[in-house]
Amino acid sequence: MIAPVKRDGFGPPCAPPPVTPRSAGSSASSHSDPSTTDRYFSVRRTLSFLAITSLSMRLKLLSITIFHSSVLVVANPANTNALIPKEFAPSISEKNITCLTRLDHNRALGQVSERLNVPVSDVKNVIIWGNHSSTQYPDVNHATVKTPAGEKPVRELVANDEWLHGEFITTVQQRGAAIIKARKLSSALSAASSACDHIRDWVHGTPEGCIERKHSLLIFSSVGTLQGTWVSMGVYSDGSYNVPAGLIYSFPVNCLPIDDLSRKKLDLTAEELTEEKALAHSCLS
Repeated sequence: MIAPVKRDGFGPPCAPPPVTPRSAGSSASSHSDPSTTDRYFSVRRTLSFLAITSLSMRLKLLSITIFHSSVLVVANPANTNALIPKEFAPSISEKNITCLTRLDHNRALGQVSERLNVPVSDVKNVIIWGNHSSTQYPDVNHATVKTPAGEKPVRELVANDEWLHGEFITTVQQRGAAIIKARKLSSALSAASSACDHIRDWVHGTPEGCIERKHSLLIFSSVGTLQGTWVSMGVYSDGSYNVPAGLIYSFPVNCLPIDDLSRKKLDLTAEELTEEKALAHSCLS
């Protein structure tokens, strides 16, 4: 009787059984009558090959899954945190990595809605530029409101540049801090709702097709009209709008003209993100 082979956790699951010597007169070939040891190692080789093949297939499937993954980063500092998968998970396309600025976008819509006393669903195309921080730039230069006479520019209906350049911007920029101060808690449910909005529009597109989904990549429309609807997302900058390439920066998903005031605001928040990126790299190096 063969005693069971004990395992130490690192060795093979079993050892080859003892070989029974053949008689001197045996003439059978090893191919037609392989020894027990030959059969054992043949089985082990086959199992090893199958295991390696299975692992290879799993890795290929994992690689495909990762490449087609879509990433939304929410935790602060969201923009710079989104650089981590960009820098250290190169199998994920940079076009598949985003951060959440939809919460700020929705807050800007809410401020305009409250100011004009209209449903928030009638306001569209505000923009959040830059960082998810107090340097972000809420922009209404292309925003419109649905009225009985058709869509009207927000700037025309508000007719108060002082409010648009002052209180409106600072209220949106500091809304998160104001909520924490009032509730002693963050606006967790609002952030969750905004994440749902972000993913819905990323997957299904916005009304009139300003966001297009193709092969799991976020495609930016290079030609847009004021009738279309866009939203704000933190995405990887390719240098558009003269924003430094290599930052995760909040953009509208469309190409729009920029005035002088907006240019200064865009540059300010880009400078902050550049500093954050340098700080993050210094901590990792």
